[in-house]
Amino acid sequence: MNSLRPAALGPLCETDAVRKAQTTLALDLAATVHPQEVLTPTGPIPGRPAKPELIAHTLLKPQPLSTAKGRALLIHSVAHIELNAIDLALDAVWRFHGLPQDFYTDWMRIAQEEAKHFLLLREHLVSMGFDYGDFPAHNALWEMAERTQDDVLARIGIVPRTLEARGLDASPAVKNKLIGAGDHRAGEILDIILEEEIGHVAAGNHWYRYLCTQRGVDPIKHYAALIAQYQAPRLRPPFNMAARQLAGFCPEELAILMK
Repeated sequence: MNSLRPAALGPLCETDAVRKAQTTLALDLAATVHPQEVLTPTGPIPGRPAKPELIAHTLLKPQPLSTAKGRALLIHSVAHIELNAIDLALDAVWRFHGLPQDFYTDWMRIAQEEAKHFLLLREHLVSMGFDYGDFPAHNALWEMAERTQDDVLARIGIVPRTLEARGLDASPAVKNKLIGAGDHRAGEILDIILEEEIGHVAAGNHWYRYLCTQRGVDPIKHYAALIAQYQAPRLRPPFNMAARQLAGFCPEELAILMK
């Protein structure tokens, strides 16, 4: 019998980036979920390709978008985020037990959408004469995943609602830069990503509030405590307020951003 949560470990441990995305897309969302099962991985998590080289984010330097390499470097950075997002969603499925069935199907669906995003970006890179792994990348997203691995509330509170929500803010500017440089296909792909990422952040908001209710904590006060405890990056404007509203941030949360 197929079981959804152990199945997530296959692509999570996969070291080839394209196969990771493809095997994620092949997973059966209708598979049985066993929420109480405690799982043990058989390989390193996450599986990492030999390239790209992972370096500190402060060492990553953009290049002019007037050049094909400069545009490819920017698209590569987005593709790397999407690959990490596959791992983050799969990790939530296998790691955290005892949650409602919808939690697991939500994050598996999200993993599949992130896989689609990665493959779209990688295909575009190849069409430009480059490939995923050709440029260095950073590991900040997964570092936060490791810090929050023992607390599902912290993981959901910080990763989708903070780090991935930053993508909602950044997407319009990145799209405009690439279109301004003549890369209209990249703009089309970023439109697809933004529309679906709103849903991913919305899932984060839903499950964060669910978990806060289960633990009897105030969502807004607890969020501030999580940000301080885990030293999450401080959010800076500009904010995509329309996208954040669609993703389920409440008026009080949006007002805090503007202070």
